[in-house]
Amino acid sequence: MKIQKKVILMLLIMIQCTAVFAKDYKASFFHIKSDGSTMNTRSIQFAIDYISKNGGGRLVFYVGRYLTGSIYMKSNVTIQLEEGAVLLGSTNPFDYDRIGNTALIHARDVENIGITGKGMIDGQGRPLANNSIAYANDGLIVDILKYDRTRESIRPMVIYFYNCVNVNIKDLILQNSACWLQTYERCKNMVIDNITVNNVAYWNSDGIDIVDCDNVVITNNKIDAADDGICLKSHTEGFFCHNILIENNIVRTSANGIKLGTAGKGGFRNIKILNNTVYNTYRSAIALQSVDGGFLEDIVVDGLKSTNTGHVIFLRLGERIPGKKSTMKRISIKNVVADVPIGKADAGYDYEGPIEDMPRNISPIIIAGLPGQYIEDVTFSNFDISYPGAGSKYMAYVALDKLDSIPEEAAGYPEFSMFKEIPAWGIYVRHAKNINFSNLSLKAEKKDYRLPIVMDDVHGAELKKITFQQIDQKKLLHTYKSTNVKVN
Repeated sequence: MKIQKKVILMLLIMIQCTAVFAKDYKASFFHIKSDGSTMNTRSIQFAIDYISKNGGGRLVFYVGRYLTGSIYMKSNVTIQLEEGAVLLGSTNPFDYDRIGNTALIHARDVENIGITGKGMIDGQGRPLANNSIAYANDGLIVDILKYDRTRESIRPMVIYFYNCVNVNIKDLILQNSACWLQTYERCKNMVIDNITVNNVAYWNSDGIDIVDCDNVVITNNKIDAADDGICLKSHTEGFFCHNILIENNIVRTSANGIKLGTAGKGGFRNIKILNNTVYNTYRSAIALQSVDGGFLEDIVVDGLKSTNTGHVIFLRLGERIPGKKSTMKRISIKNVVADVPIGKADAGYDYEGPIEDMPRNISPIIIAGLPGQYIEDVTFSNFDISYPGAGSKYMAYVALDKLDSIPEEAAGYPEFSMFKEIPAWGIYVRHAKNINFSNLSLKAEKKDYRLPIVMDDVHGAELKKITFQQIDQKKLLHTYKSTNVKVN
C-alpha cells in the first residue's frame, strides 16, 4: 500500500505541475460574457485555441453565468472556474456537436488538460432532455423514443474525454447532465479529486464513468446520482481499466454505488476501492461484474460503510455474448459495515430505481458464477452486516432441495435482483472455487425462513469465526453439489 501511495502522490504532482508556470487569461479578455444569456461557444473555443497555441495556460472564469454549447479542450489548457463562476450548458440540443458521444466539453487526443476551481458546471439537463424529446416528437431529431425518452447518445453529457494524457479534474461542482455526467475513455494519468456531483436531473445520470483507462485516482468526491455513482467500464477487447484507486468518496445513487462491469469486453485489473461510504442507494453498494468476455482480477475493497443500501455486495460472472467466456479471480473484500433496509432505500428521490414486478425477499450478498465457469479466489474478512430479516415463504420461496430451480441468467443484464428469490438471508455463493470467509457477523432483526449462508456448486471454501443472530435459528450453512467446504 505504501508503494501505491507513492505512485499516487507522484501522479498528483506530475499532473498539477503542468499548470504551475502557465499563464492565466481572464475570460473577459476574449469578450466572453457572464450574463447567462449570451451564447459564448465561439468565444470560449477561440480562447482555448489561442491559449494552446501560445504555450498553454489557464482560462479563468470569475463570478457570473457563462452560457455555451459544445467546446473542445486543447493541449496544455486548464479551464479554471473561480467560486461563483458557472459554466452553463445550453438547453438547445442543436448547440451540441453530434460527433461520436455528445457532450458540453469534449477532449480528444490531447494532453495536460484540466477543469479546476470552486466554481460550477451546470448542464441544465432536465430542460435539455425535455427539448430533445420535443424535437424528436416533431421529427427534427431522428430517434425512436424508448420509455418516452431519447437515446443516451442524443442526450449530451457534461464532459467526454477520449485518449487524453495527464488530466486534472479538481474542486468543482458538476451537476444536471441530461445523461451520464462525465465519461473518460482510454485516458491515462488522471486525477478526479474533491469534486461535488449532483446528477439527478434525468435518467441514466451516472456520476463518474471510467472506460478502459490507466493510472486513475478518484478521491474525496461527493456524488449524488440518479444512476450508478462511480462506474468502471471496458468497451473494447484489448483495452482495460488498470491501476485505479477509488478512495474516500461518499456516494448516493438510485442504482449501484461503486460498480465495475456495466460493459466488460476487455477487463479490469489492479483496482483498489478504499474507505468509501455508500448511503440511501437502491441497488448494490459494491458490484463487481465480468459478463462480456473480459477479465476482472486483482481487486481490493478495504473499508466500506454502507448505510440504508438495498444490497451490499454483488459478484457476477456472466456470458452476455454467446461464446465469450469471462473470468473473475483474486478478489479481496474486508472491513465492511453495512445495514440493509426493509423498504426502498431511495424512496422519495426524483428518479427512483424501478418498482420490481416480481416478489422476492431481501437479497443477501451474492457471489454467482456459471456452471463450469467459476469465480475464483475470493476472500471476505471483517464484516458486520445487519439485515432486516422477515423473509417469508408467503412472499417468495425456494426450498433447499430446489436450488436447481434458481435461473442461471447467463445472458441477463447483471443486477443482484436478476435471480429473484434467493434461499439465504446473509450470503449466497454459486459456481465458485477457493472462497474464504473470516470474522463475519451477520444479523437478521426479524425471523427469516432462510438460512444465513447457502453454497451451491462451491469447491474449496473455508468459514472461520462466523457469527449470526436470527430468531429460532441454529444452523449456519447449507451446501449442495459442493466439495471441501470447511467450517471452523
